[in-house]
Amino acid sequence: MSTSHNGHDASASEEVAHETHDDQENGGLNKTVATVVVVAAGAALFEAALLPGIAIGVAAVAAPKYFPKIAAGLTPLFKSTVRGTYKLAQKSKEMFAEAHEQVNDIVAEVKAEGETAAKQAASGPSVN
Repeated sequence: MSTSHNGHDASASEEVAHETHDDQENGGLNKTVATVVVVAAGAALFEAALLPGIAIGVAAVAAPKYFPKIAAGLTPLFKSTVRGTYKLAQKSKEMFAEAHEQVNDIVAEVKAEGETAAKQAASGPSVN
């Protein structure tokens, strides 16, 4: 039996459908980019303060489509950032604990010197 149906090859129609889908996806992306550029240019013309809001809006619209790809690429960076931050926090904690201990030692020394001076003053002048 022939692979053609009504004079059309099924595999050829699938290729055309796949190419059409890719063209629509890329064309849709191109149209979106063009629209964003036009809106951003208009916003810059009237009020430059609107540009950050537009950028956030575009990111919010594009995030669901591109987030899985971006997330996969950013995961190692995120992990190394968290790891580095954790190590920094641990080192900082150790440094602050040591500084706290040194301050307590200094306070204890000053307090002891003050008590010694107070005892000597209370016992009266020493005779030489």
